[in-house]
Amino acid sequence: MTEPEHPSAPETREVPRLTAILLAAAALVWTAGMLLSARIKITGWADAEMEVTSTAYALPGTVSAAIVAGAAVALLVLTLVNGRRTLGATARFAVGTGSGLLTGVLCALPIFTINTEGTIYAAVGGTLAAAATIGGALAAFRIPPVIAAAGWATLGVFLIGSLLNTKQIQDPLLDLLGNDSTEAAAHANQYFSYGQSALSGVAAGLIAFAVLRRARRRAGADLRWPFYLIAGAGAGLLSVIAEVLTRTAGAQVVTLAGKVSELERSVQQILSTNRLNSALIVLFLGAFTAMVAVGRTLSPAPDEDEDEDLPVTS
Repeated sequence: MTEPEHPSAPETREVPRLTAILLAAAALVWTAGMLLSARIKITGWADAEMEVTSTAYALPGTVSAAIVAGAAVALLVLTLVNGRRTLGATARFAVGTGSGLLTGVLCALPIFTINTEGTIYAAVGGTLAAAATIGGALAAFRIPPVIAAAGWATLGVFLIGSLLNTKQIQDPLLDLLGNDSTEAAAHANQYFSYGQSALSGVAAGLIAFAVLRRARRRAGADLRWPFYLIAGAGAGLLSVIAEVLTRTAGAQVVTLAGKVSELERSVQQILSTNRLNSALIVLFLGAFTAMVAVGRTLSPAPDEDEDEDLPVTS
């Protein structure tokens, strides 16, 4: 008889197919909604300047969604392929990156086809394709449960942001923060942004922790603590990458929007700074929350000599 193979480390095991399918479906639905909303807002203006500013406003959100979609689709493809054969590191990277690139091309089409002769929409399409490709490359790392946990956490952050920024919720909160004058409104919006980021970071850490604990029960072994930290920080890390892409690959869009007026240039700079600060808050709070959650599940090792040190009572 041959000796059974040693079980693989829990962090390297593929996620269940159903998990990968649900994550990919949720990410694609969210991304499709973001792209459709962006296209409607951009094409709803007859004025060219308003089209440019609308494109600049829509770019960061669609880039963030494209990264998650690329990662989720790549994770699904890798899960299905590994069900038939085990891929090496190079093949895994090729499959993940290729899946992300294909997803990125599909993400770019709704924006690029607005005006195929305009370079601004080509720049947006290229940025979306690059974002999804990066997401696919990240999914190629042999830590599928961590990728899935970060993906679900990021979708949770998206959902919280969408809910908090509805008028029914945002307006009462801003009034509560003292939104009663021009100067006070600026402070209220800043406090609201920080509060939203803090809530999103805590939620990201808890969601990542919950997903990895579920993976632990399936694998029968727990992941090492650094993987909880990585998964908790994943949502913030993806947001940082999205902001870097917006400032580099999408720089033409932001620059054109800034040329509309001095006010618009200032607004774009403020929004860019706020997005980066928010992403960093989500990153650090997500990692911290996941680590605290893991720490609360750890029990101290029993002291074998404890009973011997206790005095004997009659």
